[in-house]
Amino acid sequence: MTGTLHAQLIGAWTLVSYVERPTDGSAPSYPLGESPRGLILYTPDGYMSAQLMRPGRPAFTSGDWFVATPEELAAQAMGYIAYSGPFRIEAEGLLSHTMAVSLFPNWLGQTQPRLVSLEGDTLRLSTASPIRSGGREVTYHLTWRRAAAG
Repeated sequence: MTGTLHAQLIGAWTLVSYVERPTDGSAPSYPLGESPRGLILYTPDGYMSAQLMRPGRPAFTSGDWFVATPEELAAQAMGYIAYSGPFRIEAEGLLSHTMAVSLFPNWLGQTQPRLVSLEGDTLRLSTASPIRSGGREVTYHLTWRRAAAG
């Protein structure tokens, strides 16, 4: 079964939704808005890359990505999640992502488990245990749809 899941994951997936559900039962939140954009890629040799963003982020006034105000940099970083590295099927319904590179430096070198379900062209990933986000304990719930051929 795990080999089958590995084969079914291979390819590109587009983000449909990203919701954080607080463990205290309070209302869910949408850290990248209610219509986030993103891609997650899984390769046959066991690597993955995830890029998620809030749509409508403002362009840098300078037009140069190395010349920005602190406010521009903060707005960009708060509206983007990116990491890549090896992935592994751990068990039925469980995979792991290892962060070889990450926009969030605290994740570098971490291996994080993800609950996974795959039904047709819909992939659902969620954190296997709560994590801190915005000062709260939450679980992430992401829904992806298989990307059309480019």
